[in-house]
Amino acid sequence: MPSFDGVRNAREAKSFAEAFHTTAAGVPEREAVRTFDGSVSLTWGEVRRRADAIAGGLVKLGVARGDTVALMLANRPEFQLSDLAVMTAGAVPFSIYQTLPPEVIEYVVRDAGARVAIIERAFEESFMKARANLPTLEHVVVVDGGGEAGTLRLSEIEGSNPGFDVEAATAAIGPDDLLTLIYTSGTTGPPKGVQLSHANLMAAVRILNQVITIPDRARVISWLPAAHIAERAANYYIPVAFGATITTLDTPRNIIQALPQVRPTFFFAVPRIWEKMKAGIEAQLEGLPEEQRGLAQKAIAAGVHRVRLEQAGQVVPQELAEVCARADEELFSKLRAMLGLDAAVAVNTGAAPTPVDVLEFFHAIGIELAEVWGMSETTGAGTTNPPGRVRIGTVGPPAPEIEIRLDRDGEVLIRGPVVMTGYRNLPEKTREAFTEDGWLRTGDVGEFDSHGYLKIIDRKKELIINAAGKNMSPSNIESQLKGASPFIGQACAIGDARPYTTALLVLDADFVPSWAEKNGIQDTSLASLARHEKVIAAVEEGVARANEKLARVEQIKKFHIVGGDWLPGGDELTPTMKLKRKPIAEKYANEIEGMYAR
Repeated sequence: MPSFDGVRNAREAKSFAEAFHTTAAGVPEREAVRTFDGSVSLTWGEVRRRADAIAGGLVKLGVARGDTVALMLANRPEFQLSDLAVMTAGAVPFSIYQTLPPEVIEYVVRDAGARVAIIERAFEESFMKARANLPTLEHVVVVDGGGEAGTLRLSEIEGSNPGFDVEAATAAIGPDDLLTLIYTSGTTGPPKGVQLSHANLMAAVRILNQVITIPDRARVISWLPAAHIAERAANYYIPVAFGATITTLDTPRNIIQALPQVRPTFFFAVPRIWEKMKAGIEAQLEGLPEEQRGLAQKAIAAGVHRVRLEQAGQVVPQELAEVCARADEELFSKLRAMLGLDAAVAVNTGAAPTPVDVLEFFHAIGIELAEVWGMSETTGAGTTNPPGRVRIGTVGPPAPEIEIRLDRDGEVLIRGPVVMTGYRNLPEKTREAFTEDGWLRTGDVGEFDSHGYLKIIDRKKELIINAAGKNMSPSNIESQLKGASPFIGQACAIGDARPYTTALLVLDADFVPSWAEKNGIQDTSLASLARHEKVIAAVEEGVARANEKLARVEQIKKFHIVGGDWLPGGDELTPTMKLKRKPIAEKYANEIEGMYAR
C-alpha cells in the first residue's frame, strides 16, 4: 500500500515538478481532482499520466524549457492538467483573469512572450480578439472544443508525442527556474508580471508545514481565479504537495452551497464571503420562533463575550464557560456543520481587512477565523495567525523563515525565501521594489503589537490625508461601514485633501432585495432601492453605528448610495475585489462633488 511518507517526501523536493511526481507515485490511487457535481474524478496516478501526455504534445508544438504558456480557464480539472503539463515540459504556465477585456489580455500575453495558449470556449471570443494583434502567438488549444478559427483541440495534442522523455524533462528543472507568473490586478497601472521560482513555492510549502498540521487525505475547493496567488497557493500548489483532493467549482457564486458537501480541510475566502456567511446565519436565526431566537442570540452574545475575554488575556468565568459549552453542543456545532467548516483545521481570510465583529462572531461559534497577510510578490506567504494563538485585529506574526521590519514611515519590509525573483521585463520597477540591502518594499503600512503580531493599517499610497493634514486609513473606515450593516455591500471612503470624510456606498445585492420583498417593496432593483426612503434610513442607521467606532476625523459626514452593483473585474473592482480608487473617483466625480457642495 502507498504510504503517506511518499506525500511527505514531496514537500522536500527541489522543484514543484519533482513534488508533483513524488505525490503521484506515493498515492497514485487517491482521488486528486474532481468536479463538484462528481461527473469527473481523477486519481493522482491518472493526473500524472494525462499531464505527461499533454506535456509531450506541447513539446511537439514547439514549447521549450523556459517558454511561457498562457492559460485562460475556469475552475475545472483541465486547469490542473494543463498547468502541470506545461510545468512538466519545463515551461512556465501563467493564468489570465477571465474578466479581462481583449486589450488587457493582449498586453499580458505579449508581456509574457507566450507562443501557446490553452483556453476554454467560454473565453474564446475575448481571447481571439486579443490574438488578432498577437502575431507571435502560434497556437491556441481549446480544452472543450477547438478546431475552428485556427484553434486546436486538447485531445489532438494529448498523447501526440509518445517519445517525450518525461523523466529527463523533470530532472532538468532546477530550484531557480521560473514556476509561474502572477500578473497583478493593475490598480495603479498596467499589470506587472511577478516572477516566482520553484524554490519560492517549495519554501512556501515548507513554511506552511511548520505552521499548520494538515491531515492525510485533506480536501480543498478550487473556486477563486487561478490568476490570483491565493488560489494557486492554497487550492492548487499546496494540495499537490500534500496529496489532497481538489474539488473544482465552476461557479464561484455557489461556494456557500458547496462548502457543506465538500467539508474542506482548509479554506480561504475574502472578507466579503465571511460577511455574507454571518449575515446568512443571522437571517436564519431571525426567522426562528421568538423564544428560540432569543436563546440563540443570547448564546452568541455569550460566545462573543468569552472571545473578548480570551483575547484580552483575562480569565473566563466558570459560569460563562459552561454556558458556551452548552451552546456549542446545542447550537454552535450545528452551525459549523451547516456551513461545512466542521472539519477545517485552518480557516483564513485576507486581501482586505475583515471587520472585527465578523471575526468575533465566527470565533464565538467555534470557527477560528484567522487573518493572514501575503502578496503575489511573496508567493502568498508573509504572516499568519497560528491555530490556537489567533489575535483578532492582526494578521499574525512573521511566518517561519520570513523576516519583517518596519521602515521609518511604517512601511512593511519583508525578506525570505518566498520573495519573488523580480517583475518580468521591468528591471527598473524591480529595483524600486527593493531596498539597497535586499528587503522587499510591500507598499503596506503596518505596526506590531506587544506580542509581535503585525497589524496592517492600509496601503501606503491609499492613505487619506484630509485638508487639516490628518492621516486616515480608508480600508479601516470601509471595513467598519460594511461590518455595521447588512445593507452595505461595498464602501469607498473619500476625503483626501477634503474638509471632512464621505463615502460612496453600494447596497448588498443579496440581502437588500430580499429584505425589500419581505417588507412589501415592489421594485427590488438596486437602482430603485438606492432611492427608497426606508433603505436610505436603514443605511443611515448603519453609518451611525460605524461612526461610533471611528475617530471623529474618520466619521462619515455624508454618503451617496450608488444605484447598482460593483462586480469583480468591472469599473470599480479588480478581479480580486480590490477597489479601483482612481477610476471610482473619476466615474463618480459628480456624486462626490455633490457631497462637498455647500
